Amino acid sequence: MDRYLLRYFLAVVETGNFSRAATRENVAQPTLSAGIAKLEGELKARLFDRTNRRVHLTEAGSRFLVHARRIEHEYNLAQAAVSGAARSELLRVAVLSTIPTALVGQALALRGAGGEQVELLDGSEREVAALLARRRADLALTIVGLSTERFASERLREEGYGLALPAAHRLAGAGAVAGEDLADEVMMVRRQCEALAQTSRYFTDRGVRPFFSYRGASDDKVLALVGAGLGITVMPDSYQDPAVARVTLQGFTPRRTLGLCYADEAARHRTGGLVQALREVFAAA
Repeated sequence: MDRYLLRYFLAVVETGNFSRAATRENVAQPTLSAGIAKLEGELKARLFDRTNRRVHLTEAGSRFLVHARRIEHEYNLAQAAVSGAARSELLRVAVLSTIPTALVGQALALRGAGGEQVELLDGSEREVAALLARRRADLALTIVGLSTERFASERLREEGYGLALPAAHRLAGAGAVAGEDLADEVMMVRRQCEALAQTSRYFTDRGVRPFFSYRGASDDKVLALVGAGLGITVMPDSYQDPAVARVTLQGFTPRRTLGLCYADEAARHRTGGLVQALREVFAAA
């Protein structure tokens, strides 16, 4: 089996369609399509279901993917060994965009030097699940729930949501605050929040229709702006900053379970430095 056929196959899997795969491999699309057809002929199995917008792995394609990745990985290791520069194992990790960067950073620092090579990808719940399904990521740090029930998973932390206030705010020392008491507050919206609809309904039901000083997709930026006094917001409990006070929001009860989800059995048995560090950091958070 020619190696370029494996590369074509992996490019289609990782980019999601033939056109982008051809661009990545620097060949014309008909050339790539012919290569995939040749590979399917050699394997005597159809590897992809094709639609106008995307391609999807067949059952045979999913089984072959495990071996194709292993062959490509071993080839790269052999090539590096011959050149005298052995390469670290690559671990591709998808991270839910609403997980604090500070915690991911702690895990990266804790894993130490000389470990696996890490590629980080981020996205929404749906995007992270798609990365796993397409085998674009080996594992994901995300919410364990309906969107990930098809994957093997392990739970790391369960948490709720609460108010994030500037440390000097008049309510910063309160144990809990009722939604009605926030009618005159300036607020900020976290656009990527998985509990956004529930948050909006909570305040609307209590007649609170605030002025919004900022609507942002980056939770780390929103946290920094809270500390700077631009407004208040509702965030998962794991978001912490010395300039920000965390206060319970009375009657607001959504919770989420964060964990690791694995693309396949091989990834599930990974016990490398980053996986272990993520377990430790989120257990202590």
